[in-house]
Amino acid sequence: MLKFICYPKCTTCQKEKKWLDENHMEYDLRDIKTDRPTLEELTAWYKMSGLPLKRFFNTSGLLYKSLALKDKLPAMTEDEMLSLLSTDGMLVKRPILVGDDFVLVGFKEAEWKQALLS
Repeated sequence: MLKFICYPKCTTCQKEKKWLDENHMEYDLRDIKTDRPTLEELTAWYKMSGLPLKRFFNTSGLLYKSLALKDKLPAMTEDEMLSLLSTDGMLVKRPILVGDDFVLVGFKEAEWKQALLS
């Protein structure tokens, strides 16, 4: 079963949910704000995704900007970044879709089609 981690008020997350529903995908929905990802989950997803860790940050979010993370992230270690991400779900880029052997961060329809429909 897919894990769909999102913020229900986010328009991108709403678009992705609609896409999943239209393509008859079964998933467990999880609100990133009320049930934030743990350090262990984030570490596992980061390793499985093959993406740069910075892609897991919601760089357009108010919290990211108020903490001036654009300037602070380059000096942080991976462990420090993962710990920070685990403190508040609103720091995490969304949506995240977790399958058995993949992790997708953000909604790029071509990536989703390749991972889910091919």
